[in-house]
Amino acid sequence: MSRFTEEELIEKVQNGYMVESPEDMTEGYRKALRVQLTVQADTELMSAPSYWMAARHAPSTNTQVSAHAIIQDELAHANIAYRLLEDIGESKEHLVYGRQPHEFKHPYGFDQPLDNWADLVVANGFFDRAGITLLSDVYHNTSYAPLKRALVKVDMEETFHLRHGEVWMRRLSKAGGEASEMLQRSVDWMFPMTIEWFGLPDDLKRHSGQLDYKLKGLTNDQLRQVWMASTVPLCEELGLDAPAHWDQEKEEYVLDYPFPCQYDAEEKRWAFDEGEISWDDVFARWKGRGPMNEIYVESVQRSRMDVSRWFNGKAAA
Repeated sequence: MSRFTEEELIEKVQNGYMVESPEDMTEGYRKALRVQLTVQADTELMSAPSYWMAARHAPSTNTQVSAHAIIQDELAHANIAYRLLEDIGESKEHLVYGRQPHEFKHPYGFDQPLDNWADLVVANGFFDRAGITLLSDVYHNTSYAPLKRALVKVDMEETFHLRHGEVWMRRLSKAGGEASEMLQRSVDWMFPMTIEWFGLPDDLKRHSGQLDYKLKGLTNDQLRQVWMASTVPLCEELGLDAPAHWDQEKEEYVLDYPFPCQYDAEEKRWAFDEGEISWDDVFARWKGRGPMNEIYVESVQRSRMDVSRWFNGKAAA
C-alpha cells in the first residue's frame, strides 16, 4: 500500500520528490515504471544478438573486438534494467527466459537483420543515438532515484557506442565507391525505422503516465526532434541523403516522406510512394514482429539450456 494517493504522488514528483522504494509508489506509478523499464531492458537485451550476428562482418580483428565490447555493454545495461524490475516485484528469470518472442517489448528495429558492417555502424550511429536521446531525458527528469543513479554508467557506455558508429560512418563515407553506397542503403532503411522508434505523434498519444509521474520529461515528438537535430547534420556532413530537413519557418526538422508509411521487411525498403498509413497499421506490424524476432530471442534463451547441459555434463563426469 502506497503512502500517497495518485494525486498526491503526482503533485510531489512534479515538485521534485524522488521515489526511492516501492513503498512510495502508487499502482499507477508502478505500472508506468514497469512498462518503461521493460522496454529499456528488452531493447538493450535484443541489441546484443543483433550486433553479435553483424559483428562477423567486421573488417578486422580489432574492429570485431570493439563490436564485441559494445555487445558486452548492452548485456550489462539489460541486466541493470531487469534488476531494477526485480526491485518492484518482477521476475528477471521470467522476463528473460519465460516469455515468447512476440512478448518482448523492444523496438521493431531490433527485429531486423543487420546484413553487413555498414548496417552495424549505422545502427550504432542511429539506434544507439535514439537510446541516448531517450535515456538522457530519463536521467535528467526521472523521479525514480535508483534508475537515475544507474543511468550514470549506462550513459557513458552508450556514448562510446555512438562514437564507434560515427567514426565508422565517416570512414565508409570517405572510402567512396561500394562502401559509400552500402552506407547510404543502411541509412535509407534505418533513418525512418528510428523515427518510428519514438512512438505515436503527440496529438495521438492517449496516455501521459510517464510525463505525469516524471519518469521522463520530453514528449515523443520532442524526442524525435532531439534525435534529428544531431542525426540530420551528421548525414549532411557525410554527404548522405537523409529524408528530413530543417524548416526555417517552423523552426524544426520536417520529414520528407509520409509518416508513418509502409515497410517491406523482406526488401528492407520503405514505400514512400504509397503514401501515409494509419498508426493501427504500424501497431499491427509491430505486434507481428520482424523477421529476426524469433531467432534473436532464441539465441538469448538458448544460453540457459547450454549452461545447464554443461553443468549436467560436468556432474556426470
